[in-house]
Amino acid sequence: MSVVRVAILQEPDATDLPLPSYQTAGSAGVDLYAAVKEPLTLQPGERARVPTGIRIALPLGYEAQVRPRSGLAWRHGIGMVNAPGTIDSDYRGEVQVILINLGQEPFTIQRGDRIAQLVVAPIVRVEWQLVESLPPTERGEGGFGHTGV
Repeated sequence: MSVVRVAILQEPDATDLPLPSYQTAGSAGVDLYAAVKEPLTLQPGERARVPTGIRIALPLGYEAQVRPRSGLAWRHGIGMVNAPGTIDSDYRGEVQVILINLGQEPFTIQRGDRIAQLVVAPIVRVEWQLVESLPPTERGEGGFGHTGV
């Protein structure tokens, strides 16, 4: 398993919160914590941008993906509108999570709640090559359910 060093800055009003952390040795992502100043209640169908209190500087050639937490999704219907959210290596603003309440009950986010996961991954750049046709495959143009249920 490789390790990449990522610079992180805590917002002045978030120094009481833990830094993003892996919960187990096999975790792919670190947990992000809610840096809300006061409890934030999401009504069913409502969405909100939730601050995490951190800024990061990813090395060139890496991205970070913000993903929903499965426990929040399963137990409360809390998801992300833009899952996964992408953080580019040149972004220096505060990491924020766009949460949505897809459940049927109001859900309250407290300061320090684990609200999402952050996965850092290498990326590759694409160099497009314009061609007259694509090489054939067994699947061909089949998509959107072409293999059945």
